[in-house]
Formats: sequence, structure tokens, C-alpha cells
Amino acid sequence: MHRIDLVEIAGSLLILVAYVAGRTGHLRWDSRTALSLNLLGSAALAVIAFTQESWGFLLLEGSWALVSAVSLAAACLRTPAPTDRPDH
Repeated sequence: MHRIDLVEIAGSLLILVAYVAGRTGHLRWDSRTALSLNLLGSAALAVIAFTQESWGFLLLEGSWALVSAVSLAAACLRTPAPTDRPDH
């Protein structure tokens, strides 16, 4: 297994953790934690897609990273910061 494979798996796991935590109610979709996980994971996958010239995958992951970044910036500007858990 190459280093790029490890980065790819890590990026995918970050996105999947945010998704599962959101679906099971352990994390709010709009929380800084969920958005950060999505941003880090999708940005890593976008870089890999770019280096491998996988343009469709780059479009998907680059868009995902951009939306996550904008949403995270908006979440950081909110005051007070909402809790990550949906029951608070």
C-alpha cells in the first residue's frame, strides 16, 4: 500500500465519520466538527483527484470541499457557537 492510498482512506473515513455521526444523531450537520471533517476529507480527496487527473472526481470533491469551507466559515462567524450535539 502506498502513502497516497493511506491519505485516500483517511480522507474517505473523515467524510464517512461525519456522515454516520450526522445520520445517527451524534453530530449536527451544521456543526463546526462535522464541517471540519468534511472539509479535511474532501480536500484530501480533491488533491489526490487532481494529481491523478481524475477530473470528475475532482469536480465532486472540490465542490464538496468548497461548500464545506464556506459553511464552516459561516459557522465560525455565528455567535454563540452552537453545540455539536443535536439535543442541546
